[in-house]
Amino acid sequence: MYYDLNTYRTFQPMFRVPAFFLHLSELLYHVLERVGVNAWLVERRRHTFRHRETMEDVRDHIAGYDRTTFHFGSQSEGTTTPGLQSDTDMLYTNNDVNIMYSWADWQQGRWNLLMVRDEDTPPQHYMLQWIRSDVPRPVTYSDDPDYVNDSQGRVFYSNMAVIRRAAAICGDKHLRRGPSNSPDENFDIVEAFHCKTLPPEIMVWFTKMQHGFWPSRETLQAAQTCGCFLVPVGHHGSINENIQWRINPNLIERLLMFSLNMVQIKCLVVLKIIKKQEFVKYIQCEHCKISTFHFKTALFFTLNRTHPTVWTACRLIECIVRCLETILEFLDQGGCPHFIVERVDLFDGKLCRGCQLSLARAIREMIQDDMHVLFHLQSDNLGQQLMTLPHEVRLHHSIEVNAGICGMLAKDMFEMYLIKVRQILKRLCDNEAADLYTGLNNDINILESDADNASTTQYHAHVMKFILKHLMSVKASVISSSCIQTGQPLPPNIWMLYGESLNTDVASSKLKLASMHYCQGELQRAVSILNEVEFDLDDSVQPVCGCGIIPFDDKLSKAFCEYTIHNDTHEQLTNKITFCVRFLREEKFCVPQFLWFEMYRAVGDDVDHRNVNQRQWMDWAEVDARPFLLYLQYLTYRGLGLRHRQLEAFHRLKDMATSGDRLNQLYHRETVLNLYGHCCELEGDVQGALDVYNFSIRARPRDNAANWHKRRLEGMLGI
Repeated sequence: MYYDLNTYRTFQPMFRVPAFFLHLSELLYHVLERVGVNAWLVERRRHTFRHRETMEDVRDHIAGYDRTTFHFGSQSEGTTTPGLQSDTDMLYTNNDVNIMYSWADWQQGRWNLLMVRDEDTPPQHYMLQWIRSDVPRPVTYSDDPDYVNDSQGRVFYSNMAVIRRAAAICGDKHLRRGPSNSPDENFDIVEAFHCKTLPPEIMVWFTKMQHGFWPSRETLQAAQTCGCFLVPVGHHGSINENIQWRINPNLIERLLMFSLNMVQIKCLVVLKIIKKQEFVKYIQCEHCKISTFHFKTALFFTLNRTHPTVWTACRLIECIVRCLETILEFLDQGGCPHFIVERVDLFDGKLCRGCQLSLARAIREMIQDDMHVLFHLQSDNLGQQLMTLPHEVRLHHSIEVNAGICGMLAKDMFEMYLIKVRQILKRLCDNEAADLYTGLNNDINILESDADNASTTQYHAHVMKFILKHLMSVKASVISSSCIQTGQPLPPNIWMLYGESLNTDVASSKLKLASMHYCQGELQRAVSILNEVEFDLDDSVQPVCGCGIIPFDDKLSKAFCEYTIHNDTHEQLTNKITFCVRFLREEKFCVPQFLWFEMYRAVGDDVDHRNVNQRQWMDWAEVDARPFLLYLQYLTYRGLGLRHRQLEAFHRLKDMATSGDRLNQLYHRETVLNLYGHCCELEGDVQGALDVYNFSIRARPRDNAANWHKRRLEGMLGI
């Protein structure tokens, strides 16, 4: 059954609206501002995820992949709160594929897939028939497991190909949820194809929308150029489920979401909170589920049928009730129509009739109880705040919440930046066709050429500049390492490379330069840089690492969070962010030799136990900036014979390594312990160093260079 609102009609409320809703609505509006649902943070969230999309695209571009990445869902729309703990939705498309809606779309030399359907194909689904690349004719047979041959001599691309590919990449971490294949339960990652032509079941929507209050004419006009995606999931129970692909108008939906005002966004957020806390109680069947998308759909239909004057702060609760009435209408009718795609029932396969009736009763009781449920909402302490907090406290706490969310968005974005740089460097290190230096030059040339392109967007310019600085830092260090190894003088252009890369963040690139000077024997120059870093690296600077390690104590500094509110990405990077310091094996002569063990940390079968993420960095030396600063100071002052300063650095490093509170704030805890152990060795305390290495091994038994140091010292002690 495909229930649809085929004819436009003005919304007629089913229930009365109590007078006290006006005051309570304004209070709820301000409480939502306080928990982070405000125009400023919504825009900051969207800005952050546009950056993240661009990072993916730039990384793929310089690697030679023609892909485009999109972020959809609550996080990128700004329709979430910390208490909702929304996951991150990512979709990427392979642009090498030409999706044909008709034969006129065929392109020579391309991988062509034709959208086809027959009388048995469920709504919202198509099959993708393989078409030859040399002539516009179908492929008639294939023994490739990614394709399925049918009785009519047609060859279809299977959605199982995507699942198998994802399973091979993710290994034991593979999670499949609908079209999503991900190694992390906090991420939904969908591989899809983009179709530039909107099929008839979407095109009819534009005609229907001409008569409603919403969306606007401008939004509809922009939506016609969006196209749609084909995602790898078939209709449940269909005999051809493994070769069906579902059409998703995600870009149109994003346009609609970005056109909402704050009352409408707050309305959706409250609906999500109610859904998460209350409605799950009424889903008794194991395979039934009511999703956020059902509530978003109800909001869309309600907006279409409700006059814009209703959507005001003083009528927020009335708007929430109207959306609940729309859901109730769907539940009573036994079907939930898709707002954009014709003849689709969103309850089909999601919500059985028994659960629909149970939810309908719960919604009626909720509305008839004058939405008393709002006072019991636990997410973000919403209900308690509605009852107790005065305006002055709300305003003050709102600033704190905004800063906290802002700080977390910034930290997550910088972590993603580092992950992309790490992936680029790993690709270059693994490239058998070219050495690292040649690969760095190629990628730098690509980025510099793109940066000069007039069509480059502001987001692309920011991302490319960030990656360029990091690649130049590595290039400078690789050149320096080669010169130190061979005893050659550094070339004159090396200082330009270092100069271009010194402000990647507060400390990491400067520490690499200081480390190079130390390895060259230029101790006074090293001291000068280390003193500058020590001055800048105060407690307000936030450490960030892209290795996937989470400190036991990962609280953000208050100063950093407040700084992110008023300053842009560049200011945050240069004044309040420090990355961990990374050395590739090709840079090893620019790092104290003790850290070489970190580049060869595996003992026995350690490598076999690494996950996908660990394989990307564990052949490098990675260390937190603050302890590395102290370690370099210890070595440098030791070389200069400044015993007092040497001991000062030693005791500060000891305090960092032996204080649980401080150690728990670090990413590479075992490496910090190893550095402290080495200093103990240099102080003549071999047994103390061995104790430190044993403690390090207990903290991380595998992939820990302390295993080598333990063997080395036990040999010295004759143990």
